[in-house]
Amino acid sequence: MTYRPLPPPVSVSTSATIGVGRDDLVSGEAVALDLPAANIGLRILSGLIDCLLGVAVYLGLIFLLVQSFIGGGFFTNTGLTVALALHTCIIIFALVAIPTVTETFTRGKTLGHWILGLRTVRDDAGPITFRQALTRALLGFVEIYSCWGLPALLCAVTNRKGKRFGDLLAGTYVVRDRFSLDLPTPAPMPPQLEQWASTADVAPLPIPLAIAARSFLGRVDKLNPIARQQVSDQLASQMVRFVAPAPPTAAPPEMVIVAILAERRRRDAARIERDQRLRERVAR
Repeated sequence: MTYRPLPPPVSVSTSATIGVGRDDLVSGEAVALDLPAANIGLRILSGLIDCLLGVAVYLGLIFLLVQSFIGGGFFTNTGLTVALALHTCIIIFALVAIPTVTETFTRGKTLGHWILGLRTVRDDAGPITFRQALTRALLGFVEIYSCWGLPALLCAVTNRKGKRFGDLLAGTYVVRDRFSLDLPTPAPMPPQLEQWASTADVAPLPIPLAIAARSFLGRVDKLNPIARQQVSDQLASQMVRFVAPAPPTAAPPEMVIVAILAERRRRDAARIERDQRLRERVAR
């Protein structure tokens, strides 16, 4: 087995956002996780289901409107004005209000999304808001209903995440809601280094270094003893540069790698939980 040494971390920034785009999630070890976007076929089928629902509601309300005006002065000037006003309200209700309210209260789901297991999320993978749902519905009326879906289709096939113009303006995209990320189970904190790690200052690791450490732990059992020792020594020597004070000198390098990653994961999880509690208090 040949081993290619990792590049030295000189001039590598410690920022946890280097190399991470706005469309990425970031794990506790500064590794970008990209939720899988729904493919074009599912988007088209979901859109057709939603369009059929919107048109069905529109036609049903128009039928009721016509029935209510038959024999009631429909062809007078006042009747035509009222009919046009009600027709506009029906369009807004059936094609804009229904998808907006539905996506807002279901946190990104329409009827088509629910049937096909899709969900609309923000670019940071969070649940969409009323403003974003309204933006998507308003642009959807133009690019889907008014233009027969051609602008939405052309935009989606040229975008990496299949976004239509409404998604680009709202900062959203559609993901497969029933898809689960198959991530390896992180190694637990070694009891021998738990006290040191809890009091040490552990800076965010550079993304290439964090990925290399996770990859090493995932295939550690497949390496021969010599390569395993070499890789663990090199990774540990690079990772301890982001920790103060240094770990105990007697600690095995492999155990140091596990401890640093586990501590970073614990602290980031605690930070995310604090931020969530703060947002909940502010939203009240």
